[in-house]
Amino acid sequence: MRILYNSSLQKATFFLTGFQGLEDLHGWISIPFCFIYLTVITGNLTIIHVIHTDVTLHEPMYYFLAMLALTDLGLCLSTLPTVMGIFWFDARDIGIPACFTQLFFIHTLSLVESSVLLSMSIDRYVAICNPLRYSTVLTPARIIRMGLSSVFRSALLILPLPFLLKRFQYCHSHVLAHAYCLHLEIMKLACSSIIVNHIYGLFVVACTVGVDSLLIFLSYALILRTVLSIASHHERLRALNTCVSHICAVLLFYIPMIGLSLVHRFGEHLPRTVHLLMSYVYLLVPPLMNPIVYSIKTKQIRQRIVKKFEFIKSLKGFQQD
Repeated sequence: MRILYNSSLQKATFFLTGFQGLEDLHGWISIPFCFIYLTVITGNLTIIHVIHTDVTLHEPMYYFLAMLALTDLGLCLSTLPTVMGIFWFDARDIGIPACFTQLFFIHTLSLVESSVLLSMSIDRYVAICNPLRYSTVLTPARIIRMGLSSVFRSALLILPLPFLLKRFQYCHSHVLAHAYCLHLEIMKLACSSIIVNHIYGLFVVACTVGVDSLLIFLSYALILRTVLSIASHHERLRALNTCVSHICAVLLFYIPMIGLSLVHRFGEHLPRTVHLLMSYVYLLVPPLMNPIVYSIKTKQIRQRIVKKFEFIKSLKGFQQD
């Protein structure tokens, strides 16, 4: 099959892929995906609502957590229409403008998440290594600037990608291996040389995810050095315990990203199902697990969520009476 390319780029379409060979079971497969999407949306909205409504949580650590939840929510919503469209309506065609728009949001939000995780590591570094300066270093104005700079940096770096892809004519098979659009996959369908896209893509990854991960590692090396210098064993454990949730979030983000990149670049011989599952793990597992991890490991968040549910339950009981 070849791309439907007439005189206008607007008439071109790509063909998205569900679980090949299991098309008759897409209705059943959609059930766990519905559950995942509902859990992601509910969990992240709950985190945002609790932090927004509880004044005691208006601190830098929780502001960054709200940013992470908002980013995860956006990443989830950017893939939901095409994924569920395939499972429910067998809607496989996607126009190039819509595909490039989805690509822009997926990659931008992925880079924003990396930046937010770096901001959270800076928060932990200041809290543990310079606790007396915590409130003066991480002021609300500075936190807002950090959040906005993360968005602007990510958006500006990803913005050229649709234009770099737009200059191509796509004469190869237009079937994508995923249920959504990714830059690395689309550029392989082009007729002409894609060396510029390769170089720019590597540049973007190196100066965002590469730099962010290096700085996160450096911050935790400094945190570990400070913690080991604390005389009290109890205080050392207490300090490290405040980092557990963030470390889990970092691992949940970077491990699937590295796995998907390796599969794309070196796993051409692997079945398409492996590529598909890795892409879902990369985009759905962090937004799914981050609210759960923070609800379990962060005492303040857990207590506030429990109080919210108890309050709602008491309201229902009062109305019944």
